Amino acid sequence: GRSRSRRPPAAPKRPSDMHELGIVFHTIRTVERVGADNGLTEVASVTLELGEVSGAIPKELVSCWDWAVDRTELLRGAPLKIEPLPAVTHCEGCGENYPTVRHGRTCPYCGSEKTWLLRGNEISIKEIEAI
Repeated sequence: GRSRSRRPPAAPKRPSDMHELGIVFHTIRTVERVGADNGLTEVASVTLELGEVSGAIPKELVSCWDWAVDRTELLRGAPLKIEPLPAVTHCEGCGENYPTVRHGRTCPYCGSEKTWLLRGNEISIKEIEAI
């Protein structure tokens, strides 16, 4: 007889949320660790620096954050502030730095493709504001 292939389950409606949720959980764990080390009892806000080519979507990060922090003691109600970091690429051909998003991997100054990302893909905690 003919075997019927089973369809894989449908993908979540917003699969990108999984990336943001992972970032949020990691950030919360880090803030809780810093809070415990410094005797904090309540956090007023957390500021993240978010590289423009990090792959994380700010609106999704805030949405996941608002959901997750309400399940914690230390961070309940604390807003997530996001400061964008521009992506910058360095060209080995001519030594110039240029905006990554606008020009991609090809140097706008000399046309070289011997380039590498200098900054802009990082996600880091810039500030934890305690009460």
